Amino acid sequence: MVRGLLRRAVDGPHAMMFRRFVIVGTVAAGVQTALLVLIVEWGDLQYLLAAAISIETTIILQYFANNAWTFRTSRHTTPRGYLGGLVRTNLVRGSAIPIQLGVLWALVSAAGVQYVLANVVAGSSLLVIVSASRYRGER
Repeated sequence: MVRGLLRRAVDGPHAMMFRRFVIVGTVAAGVQTALLVLIVEWGDLQYLLAAAISIETTIILQYFANNAWTFRTSRHTTPRGYLGGLVRTNLVRGSAIPIQLGVLWALVSAAGVQYVLANVVAGSSLLVIVSASRYRGER
């Protein structure tokens, strides 16, 4: 599976789209981690609430970026299409929020991992799963 995904990033009819999708996801992961730290440290919120806010924010950011750049040939242009796509994206990606928060909580509470590192581990494992399913046909 990994070999196939990597091969598609280099060759194939959707190589550019796949690379853009990976770039958007990677940037969003960095933004999500930065938001988490800012909200916890400066906003003085509990790390799980801050994680939920930062995850949802980056879900929306990814939708806008992917719609405008990654999938520009088939992007939503009407208000109805745009809103429908945003709702579908939130349903798909938002369904992973409880899992990511559960992994984050387990790593911090049970394993004693610092919340930023735990967030990276929880997020990157879900990023791979969501990215693979997204690339295979959500659009």
